Amino acid sequence: MQLYCESLTEYKRLATREVAIGNLKLGNFHPIRLQTMTTTDTMDTMATVEQTIRCIEAGAELVRITAPSKKEAENLLNIKNELHRRGYTTPLVADIHFTPNAAEIAARIVEKVRVNPGNYVDKKKFELLEYTDAEYLEEIDRIRERFTPLISICKEYGTAMRIGTNHGSLSDRIMSRYGDTPMGMVESAMEFLRIARAENYHNILLSMKSSNPQVMVQAYRLLIAQMMQEFNECYPLHLGVTEAGDGEDGRVKSAAGIGTLLEDGIGDTVRVSLTEDPEFEIPVCRDLVKRYNDRSQHVKGIAPIETEAALSYSPFEYRRRTSFAIDNIGDKHVPVVVADLSKIENITPAHLEGVGYKYDAASDKWTINDSAADYIFTGNQVLPFALPGTLKVIVYPATWQQVVADASITPDGVTKYFPIYQDAGFVKAKERSGIMNFVMFDCFSDDTPLNDFTHLDDVANDPTVVICLSSENKHAMPAVRRMFMELQERKINNPVVIICDSNWSSADEHLVHYATECGALLLDGFGDGICLGMTSKAYESASATNASGRNYLNNQTTEQFINSTAFTILQATRTRISKTEYISCPSCGRTLFDLQETTAKIRAVTNHLKGVKIAIMGCIVNGPGEMADADFGYVGSGPGKITLYKGKEVVKRNVPSDIAVSELILLLKENDAWVEPVV
Repeated sequence: MQLYCESLTEYKRLATREVAIGNLKLGNFHPIRLQTMTTTDTMDTMATVEQTIRCIEAGAELVRITAPSKKEAENLLNIKNELHRRGYTTPLVADIHFTPNAAEIAARIVEKVRVNPGNYVDKKKFELLEYTDAEYLEEIDRIRERFTPLISICKEYGTAMRIGTNHGSLSDRIMSRYGDTPMGMVESAMEFLRIARAENYHNILLSMKSSNPQVMVQAYRLLIAQMMQEFNECYPLHLGVTEAGDGEDGRVKSAAGIGTLLEDGIGDTVRVSLTEDPEFEIPVCRDLVKRYNDRSQHVKGIAPIETEAALSYSPFEYRRRTSFAIDNIGDKHVPVVVADLSKIENITPAHLEGVGYKYDAASDKWTINDSAADYIFTGNQVLPFALPGTLKVIVYPATWQQVVADASITPDGVTKYFPIYQDAGFVKAKERSGIMNFVMFDCFSDDTPLNDFTHLDDVANDPTVVICLSSENKHAMPAVRRMFMELQERKINNPVVIICDSNWSSADEHLVHYATECGALLLDGFGDGICLGMTSKAYESASATNASGRNYLNNQTTEQFINSTAFTILQATRTRISKTEYISCPSCGRTLFDLQETTAKIRAVTNHLKGVKIAIMGCIVNGPGEMADADFGYVGSGPGKITLYKGKEVVKRNVPSDIAVSELILLLKENDAWVEPVV
């Protein structure tokens, strides 16, 4: 059976059909296109035009505009004409959900329409329905009858279409048969795609969006496999993580999902859904896509893996790799975070504040936050002060030997310090820790695979060895993934820490790099810990300040930035929950309140609630459906009115927006989800 991508070891774009969106060609190995969506009221023609222009000038190659009813769909003509009058011909996309009539109007005006198969014909009432096979087929006929007129219009006017499935808006019918699953998402889209193909209409893209990157990645992979199985061809794919949020969280969650697929050559257009002004999404899209502009190198020395039979894991479901525990690494422990402090010349207690530990000299006590690194790597430095109770130190072998030989060097001695070796160095070492040794493997960075596998048997299932995998290969993630496959084939169950260095320049570039390289592995169940770092050049650039005394990491220390990113990646991949998660839609013309301001307000009073998932949705289209796995929801239900949810259940309707945040806190308290913040 063919994989969901061309190869797991050599970068190859997935072959897809070519689609025309106006004069823009997409799919069939054309460049990966960048797009965004306006947040203005579609009936405000000039505001929408101005925002669209800002998006285009930022680099958007397509701009989507919501058309929730017939009047907005009709006004797309005024918007398009004004843009053309000003010299802008970038294709426009109409975003349609519940209103087929609006889609049929828009398809005569703009270059592309997006329909959501979960609510285009079906209505979602969160009801469990039972269907016989005959009754189910009758429902498909009903969809065909309602959907076919739009197909005919699109064929007549040369309009493209995106069949865009969203995890949280699967219809009750799909939910009843397939459940809230990636396969349910796939079948929701395939029903519409089969109808379009029967009508000989092929100017189609598809998307499988979710706010959970695990679900999103699995759904896209399953969709590709299903299309290849049924049609022996693949339609272009629009990639996105929906309701990703804002700031660092939104960028990391988007990169973990989108980047995982791009790494395997999947994706023809991308949209990053941030709760920010839409023009700010485009640079993040560009940072994601530009990594593949010159991507031809493969994992050297290893034959491409191109069949599912060659895999030692399932790419269509999450199952963590089996490993045994060494201290708190591996087995059922959450993945650990290793903070690299080796570039700091003289590490003091104050430096540990950047990785989650704050020292109070007056009381001689440490306080530890939820995003505190589990280990620190200090290179050749032995710290001349007592460490917080849970923190351990990784050092080079010669330094570790000094600690072992002379107990007066540090008050923490051998119980806190552990050596890290290169693979060959570990084999040759005369002295090793009897408790824990970290052993590094550089995966496939040369032409000889023997170097990469030679010493695996020397560490295999050694109860003291934590394997550390990294790669200097240009296509680093597949190189590390290939080594994970080898460990599984050889039944080597040592815990593994993923090491990832960045050589990029800006904060967003670093976030995209880390989240893509590590997120792709974590989403497939690989990795018992991560250690992020920067090359010396990148570190110096990150640590430098400008004339105003600020750096591009928003005045964080480099160590703070990297440590925060590590925990954010683990949170985004659902492998370690350490903070509140916000599922926040990116706003559009349907939004009934200021999403950015409201998200900031809610975050300010709830960001201490570890593990609670709060959805902040601008309208009933996105909520409750799109907040698929949120614990609590804050959803616009009318001008100045908010509806509060517990899960998918309405708890309070039409709450005035000026007291809605206080009512949300009360709801959290009533459900034992609230703790008072520590002052």
